[in-house]
Parts: sequence; structure tokens; C-alpha cells
Amino acid sequence: MTTDNATNPKSPLNRFHAVIPAGGVGTRLWPLSRAAAPKFLHDLTGSGSTLLRSTYDRLEPLAGSRILVVTGEAHRAAVCRQLPEVSDDELVLESEPKDSGAAIGLAAAILHRRDPGTIMGSFAADQVISPDELFQDTVREAIYTAATGKIVTIGIKPTHASTGFGYIRSGRALDVDGAPNAHTVVEFVEKPSEEVARKYLEAGDYVWNAGMFVAPVALMLKHLEDNQPELFTGLQEIAAAWDTPHRAEVTSRVWPTLPKIAIDYAVAEPAAAAGDVAVVPGTFRWDDVGDFAAIGRLNNAGDVDGMTVLGEHARVFSEDASGVVVSDTKRVIALIGIKDVVIVDTPDALLVTTTEHAQLVKGTVDALKASGDTDVL
Repeated sequence: MTTDNATNPKSPLNRFHAVIPAGGVGTRLWPLSRAAAPKFLHDLTGSGSTLLRSTYDRLEPLAGSRILVVTGEAHRAAVCRQLPEVSDDELVLESEPKDSGAAIGLAAAILHRRDPGTIMGSFAADQVISPDELFQDTVREAIYTAATGKIVTIGIKPTHASTGFGYIRSGRALDVDGAPNAHTVVEFVEKPSEEVARKYLEAGDYVWNAGMFVAPVALMLKHLEDNQPELFTGLQEIAAAWDTPHRAEVTSRVWPTLPKIAIDYAVAEPAAAAGDVAVVPGTFRWDDVGDFAAIGRLNNAGDVDGMTVLGEHARVFSEDASGVVVSDTKRVIALIGIKDVVIVDTPDALLVTTTEHAQLVKGTVDALKASGDTDVL
């Protein structure tokens, strides 16, 4: 049972600052998701809210206005339109993508400069989570656990033997007041084969790695310095200038030189080996919406005769058909006697595939890039 709450000035909940990394194009969702309009800027569930907006609204009850958004310069206008309440102090813009190590590391360095006692939580902008209350309960447990001096990852209890996610193996239970489900982390493991994934599911001590971290910023930076000193030094230089008139000059000079590395490799895995990582399992529904088949699974949109249909002006007629249709045009789409189809109709590109082959869309994007057809990317 939790012995303190947010009304207690000494509660770890009052030191919490959420971070939303809003990056990545989502190439498996082409042609809907593109460089200029990545997937986090879209409503992919038919809820009327984009993934980014939903992420912010989910975190606001925990963090209030203490929500820092990290995104690309090119997406500044769109992000600010969707999140008008985010102040300039809470917006970190990348001139070019540098992977999650630099994005989350810079957020940690800036927050540490402002308040070294901060506990940060990083939550990607492009995930679908429900219900919000279960998610928030899990994050609170993670905050209490982080306050004991741990980097905490939120794992998702597997619902099936997925080969598409990395896994986290949990160890002994931790005795943390306010966090009855916290465990040590034994190891992070890469995406497994189907046979190995089934063994993980049967073992019961593995959870999916959803890429969510809650940690004291000082501990994050310590492990970053130990394991990626070049990245750490560059980020510290940028952070020192961030709230000064020298931000633009220092960032434009240093950011392009930073190494690209994922936060898992830069911090989480070596910290786990050092015994500094814990896991809190989440029982909420979670999906990273990795492809159009995932949109079919979520199926929160309007159903038209067995079809999952997305698009404000979608005009779909179907008979003896199933699958997913995403329409960004007013063109009538008629489907007859076809199963598990995926159709994505935009003004300048049309995708036709099946839910079984939805993961292969990334290869099409790579081929278009190689052939110079970048106008549709």
C-alpha cells in the first residue's frame, strides 16, 4: 500500500517529468505515414485523437504541465498545433534524427540541469494504450521504484508468443513501498524465433520490451557517461547552452557529430548488467501499431461489413470482404469477395496488400527511395 501521494511535498510523484520522444517515420504504414507526416501525427484508431495527442493526455494526470516533447524541426508546426499547451521550454527540436539514445539522453541532460532531483519517464508518441487508468497505476509504481535508485522499464505481459518484440526477463521481487509488482531485471533479450517466444510465454517471467523507461535523470546520465562517453559529452555541452542565448549555435555545431545509438544499448542493457534496472509489468492493452495489420487488430474504427475503415471522408462498399481500408481521398472503394485485404488510398499513392504481408511495406519504401521516387515518401 502506498504511504504517500502527490499532495505530500516529499512524494517522488512530485519529482516526475514526462518525456515524449516523437520521432520515426513508421515506414510500414506508408503511404499514410511519411517523412512530413509520421504516424504519431495520425489518428490510427478512429478515436478522433492522434497518437501524439492521446499520449500527452494519458500523461497529463501524472505530470501536469511537466511534459517535455522531443521531435524533429520539420514537425514543429504540426506538433504545436496538436499540443498548443506545450511551452517553448518543454519543446526540444532535433535538426536531424539521431536515434533514441541522443533524444532521450538530451532530455535527461536538460532536465538534470534544471533540477538534478528529477525522475524522468520516457514514453513514445506512437503507441496505443488502454485503459489510461491501468497505465497510470503502472507508471506510479515505476516512479516509486525509480526513487529507490533504479532505472525502471515498464514491460508488457505477453498475450501471445510474439516474434516482433524484444523481451525482458524479470528476476526477484523488490520490496518497494508503493510498487508491489516491481522486480529486478535479469536481462534484455532480442526478438526471438517463434519457438523461443513460446518458451518465454510458458516460463512466465518474460515481458515485452515496450521501450518505456522511468528513472532518476542523474542515474540515466551516469550510465550514459560510463557506456557512451562521446555521446554523453556532446549532450552535456548542448544541455549547458540550452537555456541560454547560445542554444542554436552550440546545438547546430554539436548535434550532427553525435553517434547514433538506441537508448536500450546506450543505457538500459549495460545498466541491467550492473544491477541497476527494475521492471514493472503492465497489464494494460498496448500496441506499437507497427503495420496495417495492427490497425486491423485494434479495430476501434467503424466497421463496414467486416472491414476496418479509417478516414474522415472514406467511402467504402464491401460484400463478402474483410480487412483494413485507410482512405485519404473521396474516391469510392468497392471490395467484393476478397479477404484480409489492406488498401491505403492517398491522393498520390495507392497501397494494396494483405494483412499477412503488411510487414513487407517497409521494403517498398526502401525500393522507392533507391529508385529516386522520394516525392511520395
